[in-house]
Amino acid sequence: MLTRKNLWLVTLLSVVVLLVSFGFGYGLGLRAGPSDPAFASIEQVWNIILADYVEKDRIDIDQLSQAAIEGMVELLDDPYTSFLESEAFQLSFGDLEGKYEGIGAEVAIRGEQLTVIVPFANSPAAEAGVRAGDVIVEIDGEPTEGLGLMEAVTRVRGPEGTQVRLLILHPGETEPVEIVVVRGEIPISSVFFEMRGDIAYISIDQFTEKTNEELTPVLEAIAAEAATGIILDLRGNPGGQLNAVVDVASRFLEEGLVVVSIRDNKGNEEVIRAGHQPSTTDLPVVVLVDGFSASGSEVLAGAFQDHGRAAIVGATTFGKGSVNLMYELADGSGLYITAARWLTPDGNLIEGEGIVPDVPLALSGEDTIQWAIDCLHGKKVAYFGLIF
Repeated sequence: MLTRKNLWLVTLLSVVVLLVSFGFGYGLGLRAGPSDPAFASIEQVWNIILADYVEKDRIDIDQLSQAAIEGMVELLDDPYTSFLESEAFQLSFGDLEGKYEGIGAEVAIRGEQLTVIVPFANSPAAEAGVRAGDVIVEIDGEPTEGLGLMEAVTRVRGPEGTQVRLLILHPGETEPVEIVVVRGEIPISSVFFEMRGDIAYISIDQFTEKTNEELTPVLEAIAAEAATGIILDLRGNPGGQLNAVVDVASRFLEEGLVVVSIRDNKGNEEVIRAGHQPSTTDLPVVVLVDGFSASGSEVLAGAFQDHGRAAIVGATTFGKGSVNLMYELADGSGLYITAARWLTPDGNLIEGEGIVPDVPLALSGEDTIQWAIDCLHGKKVAYFGLIF
């Protein structure tokens, strides 16, 4: 059974180059070899090759082992399951102290294409012309087709001041363009807050170990300002640490309510519930989501929706509802594998489905925020105890 303690959304992208985000659950370890009889045949072939292959000097044991692992992983046909060579595995553990070196963009696999969710504001990626929705066709001249997400991340990540060449296909265009991005040190942002009159606007870019801590003064300020409603903006949020998501949910939900359930490959389910938090709020909430709200942001939106705590407004979310585990292998390489699925409190699968908004809205940017302000001011139709 998976435990909350071991479930981190592998924000290995926020730690690596591009925030991926997309799979809660993070652990390290080694497991014993398979006991299935089929494993005996694999071992037999290995021994036969080493003992009898005619050109023995061509045999590289490390490469042979890697090829076997890559073949098994490829057969799974899961973009979130990847084999990482030793160097890439070590790179995946970037700085967890709120910054990393890379280009400053969030990516995911969408329709089998490496897709940019959003470039961070003022990041090297944004300044070079990378846009939300861009498809990355090549990295330094190498095609991304068939490339696992983690492998793509480690190829883009690199030291500050170095360059990476990306062949990019912008949304709505037919010819890709090459964009050269100079990597930099990327601060990992979390919570942005401001008052819009009597409405509190909170944007959470991702769920980090500091998000809940950052939310405490925000909720105190909201109370001091006598806010009448809250807009929680999760657009472009790729997820983050599960603990952070649960802590944020606990600021808005009653203690003990289900936030998310996790189902493993044996059918076991672990139920994660809202806990105690020092500062909470019962103000009406509008949650803004879009097609790039993924993973942890989908967990939060799904919990709010199923408990009727907030109205979910915008577009159907990304649909990344997988728990991913990272295992360190004996030779220092790593295996990043999908191990479980998330379910909303009502038992709805997030993976491949996403969260369908209560109010579909074909607006963007500031227009969406203004719509939410009008909603909270009672200028729209009643819904979930709020006014739309």
